Amino acid sequence: MILRVTRFWLPAIVVAIGLILWLIEPTVDRAEGSAGIIGAGLSIWLLNLLYRIGVKGDSERNEEDEARAFFDEHGYWPDEEPPASKGPRGTRTPPRAPRHSG
Repeated sequence: MILRVTRFWLPAIVVAIGLILWLIEPTVDRAEGSAGIIGAGLSIWLLNLLYRIGVKGDSERNEEDEARAFFDEHGYWPDEEPPASKGPRGTRTPPRAPRHSG
């Protein structure tokens, strides 16, 4: 609830206050003050957006670390299918060479 207020409602309220103050008395002096208030509201919104982008990078990094740990433990990536079963002596069969057409 607090997060939603900070992300969306606070910038909207600040911008609305700037617009309302300008609509009450549309003079040049009031327009300059209103523009500053509107700019502050847009700055709050932009800072929230940049923070969310930064936090998203942290979660992507954590997902990659978990995938690497899975690879170290199992020998294949989580989004891949497990390799073919091991041969008779515990060795894996070598992959086939690609066929060339022509």
